[in-house]
Amino acid sequence: MTLSEFSIRRPVFATVISLMLVILGLVSLTRLAVREYPEVDPVFVSVTTDYRGAAAAIVENKITQVIEDRIAGLEGIEAIRSSSRDGRSAINIEFSSDRDVDAAANDVRDRVGRVIDDLPEEASPPEIQKAESGPEAIVFLNLSSDRMSVLELTDYAERVLIDQLSAIPGVARVDLRGARRQAVRIWIDRQALAARALTVADLEDALRRENVELPAGRLESTEREFSLRTDTGLARVEDFRRLALGRGPDGYVVRLGDVARVELGAENERSVSRTMGLPGISIGIEQVSKANTLEVARLVRETAARIQSGLPEGMILSINVDRAVFIDASLREVGIALGISLSMVLLVIYLFLGNARATLVPAVTIPISIIATFLFMDVMGYSINVLTLLGMVLAIGLVVDDAIVVLENIFRRIEAGQKPLLAALDGSREIGFAVIATTLVLISVFVPISFLPGAVGRLFREFGFTLAAAVAFSCLIALTLTPAMASRMLREGEQRSRFAQRLDGFFRSLARAYEARLDSLIRRPWLVIGGTLSLAVVAFIAISSLPREFAPAEDRGAMRLELVAPEGASLDYTERQMRAAEQILFREQQTHSISGVFRCASARDSAARAKSTKRAVS
Repeated sequence: MTLSEFSIRRPVFATVISLMLVILGLVSLTRLAVREYPEVDPVFVSVTTDYRGAAAAIVENKITQVIEDRIAGLEGIEAIRSSSRDGRSAINIEFSSDRDVDAAANDVRDRVGRVIDDLPEEASPPEIQKAESGPEAIVFLNLSSDRMSVLELTDYAERVLIDQLSAIPGVARVDLRGARRQAVRIWIDRQALAARALTVADLEDALRRENVELPAGRLESTEREFSLRTDTGLARVEDFRRLALGRGPDGYVVRLGDVARVELGAENERSVSRTMGLPGISIGIEQVSKANTLEVARLVRETAARIQSGLPEGMILSINVDRAVFIDASLREVGIALGISLSMVLLVIYLFLGNARATLVPAVTIPISIIATFLFMDVMGYSINVLTLLGMVLAIGLVVDDAIVVLENIFRRIEAGQKPLLAALDGSREIGFAVIATTLVLISVFVPISFLPGAVGRLFREFGFTLAAAVAFSCLIALTLTPAMASRMLREGEQRSRFAQRLDGFFRSLARAYEARLDSLIRRPWLVIGGTLSLAVVAFIAISSLPREFAPAEDRGAMRLELVAPEGASLDYTERQMRAAEQILFREQQTHSISGVFRCASARDSAARAKSTKRAVS
């Protein structure tokens, strides 16, 4: 007994299978992550080293080049890109897609560990980070104020805002950009220092020696004991000013305040950040790779609105960039296309069958096949994105094939006068093997797409498997639920409507005309072969002339403006140019329909980029 025959004799069995697929598919739909595209991020490992006070050329020669030479021979490296700035070296290593990111990071860490002794003593230890999927911020919040400086905004954000935003479910990290952190800055008076026979090294040694907190043991008695702590750390600006550096030639105790100006300032004063012309910082919200982007963005918006009500007077927390808006719009458009596709398919089926009850069968089986696919996606760890939904749109035209083949064969027998139950048994048995063969052919076409190498393979992996799963589920539904519904819903002596009969007559006449034309062409094979070769040549020329790109350009309604100052330009010069650009944008905002946040992000001293490099190693 075949599966179709068993389903016809036991319709409850076919119904239960379909209901289970629908229920499990809907449950899986609520668990799937939502993002714009599948996880296609390449395997990246970054090495960052700080060397404060060093020029870009020194950073390049003493740090960047040394580390590059050591890691260049690692297995699976696709490219090495590095940049050397004043006081900072950054190296990004891209590995092949089949390389495990943890193993790659361990290899880089091992190689870098061998060259630490070759780096300058004043340089900080290299920081090695692995870049996995989803590192880009999905929401940028802007914190600005007309009364507070960036220093004060940064302090408030670190003490109050970061903890609240980090507690949002699905948030992986909260990143402050354009921030200025508080630090004690010491401006040395070299003449005063020389007059007291001291050097900068003496000042540095005193800071390292005195600004420490060491364990002091315990104080014990027969009844109680106390832990001792030496309060030797320098916590206030006045503590630094009173720091003893040594004795001058006259025996007088020289303190730091005698040879330097000590003040509370920014840790890095080589960058400026403003929001809409006001001092401000950006707060980037990065999500967990498996989190639902739309849900995380919604919670961030709600949290930001709640925080805004409790901010100090004059402080504004607004949303600058929300990538979920574009993702939501894209998914909504694909969903609309999905609904239109389903409606058009059912309309075409009705026009050709000319029977409402017969059209109801694929109207039920198509959604079941699509919904059941979500179960497969959940099991495989896939996400709802533009490509998987595109696969659903294509699947509608494919999953209906199996149901149409079975239904049309059953309907043809009923038109010929056979009873519905017998027509369902004979029709499904006659066409069952063809349905299975067609399904296997389609699966064998789409599955290899998921095994393409490189970034293209990672991009279309979910697409190929999702489409193949939808076709497989359609075969199961076509062999179980479709014949069961046809045997119960269709009546004996069902006939097509007059319109369907006229349409069928039109296509029969079209087939006769095609047959006559085909007979004449068969007698002239050279004409067919020549025309085919001509079309192939034209197609080849057209393909060769088409531009090639990884993905088509998208208009997301956003613009990024970057100004590059001449080499050696100071921070004041760069800031003036950024302010001039801001004024141009403000004028455009007043005269055109431009909305959003204009942010001057890190107007850095261009000398920091004077010695940047880029190298690729195959």
